[in-house]
Amino acid sequence: MAAMRTSDQAFSEVRILDFSQVLAGPFAVMQLALLGADVIKVEQPITGDSTRGLMNDGEDESMSPSFMGMNLNKRSLTLNLKKTEAIDIIIRLLPDIDVVVENFKGGTMQRLGLDYDTLKKFKTDLIYCSVTGYGQTGGKSTEAAYDGAIQASSGMMSQNGHPETGPTRTGYMPVDMSTALNTAFAISAALYRKLATGKGQRIDVAMMDTAIVMQAAQYSNWLNQGSLVGLRGNSSPTRQPTADVFPTSDGFIQITALRQPQVEALFGEIGIGHLLQEAKSATPEARMHYPEPIVTAVTKALMSATTHEWINRLAPLGIPVAEVRELPDVIADPQFEGRNAFVTLPSPVESGGTITVAKAGYVTDADGPSVRYGPPKIGEHSEEILSTAGYSQEDIATFRADGVI
Repeated sequence: MAAMRTSDQAFSEVRILDFSQVLAGPFAVMQLALLGADVIKVEQPITGDSTRGLMNDGEDESMSPSFMGMNLNKRSLTLNLKKTEAIDIIIRLLPDIDVVVENFKGGTMQRLGLDYDTLKKFKTDLIYCSVTGYGQTGGKSTEAAYDGAIQASSGMMSQNGHPETGPTRTGYMPVDMSTALNTAFAISAALYRKLATGKGQRIDVAMMDTAIVMQAAQYSNWLNQGSLVGLRGNSSPTRQPTADVFPTSDGFIQITALRQPQVEALFGEIGIGHLLQEAKSATPEARMHYPEPIVTAVTKALMSATTHEWINRLAPLGIPVAEVRELPDVIADPQFEGRNAFVTLPSPVESGGTITVAKAGYVTDADGPSVRYGPPKIGEHSEEILSTAGYSQEDIATFRADGVI
């Protein structure tokens, strides 16, 4: 790490070489970049990170919203890793690098001569993090994996969906994004260890392992009591009929009334308090065994008013409630004022325009996540990075002519 700090942010001394693409790896590295790390994003010439063109309805085919949201505070260096000269450039950069992050299929970096065992010969205290679907060991180590496949193979989909329609995946990418946060944590721990011991470390992060950890409670239930959640739709794994999603007159409301006082308050407010006098619905145990009449009664009652009316009536009673919202409604919520969840910055594709992306999931009183610059264009910083590494203008021109950069 550098001898002189440029700021008080946690990772202002750290330099990262980021070979990762798509979501998990890039977002992990971005979290470190938001805390001051200097990140060189290595991309394939011309095409760059494959996410640049995914889910992109904009005029600039190289700047998809997904790419922009995963790559703040990074500098882009294009390198054709099939060229010997590109590998030589990596080796020259390495002495000033603290962390290498890659998410190629298992064996790819070895074939390129950029694996951990090779690079640590040039940088003995290197932290090297690989992010893959199944990890660096085992029969599936060389297989490609995507979020949906891991949702299926990890057991997530067996707990998501309705009995009538079967298992379903989520509309967002929970495995990718949780793997990103898991990766950022692992790298942070390795950097702390390096600060204490002076030693580097090999980190092997698997999407599958992360998916297991996300289901830690469910796996513990199965391993220790033999219980499975199964497909329960929107109802709670607790099997309490008062914890579910219910329709209102204009939308849907999620209610989690588990404790007896919460249920008593709910029943009283929505006008079905008389059910508490009946043996089949008086206690949590009874309600769990006879859920249908309760679901029917709660549903009928809630249909008599709007979602906002019910939230305004139920929340003050200590009943956990939430509106099922669309993304535009969430973004408009004043709750996010002063938070770090979103950031708006100048657009890299439209002069005078702006972009807004998700930023970080926490707030600090000082030196927290901050944006120094927006997502880079393909190879935007190639000349700057190579010049700093000691290459002449003639060298750089030759690299361009030979298709190295």
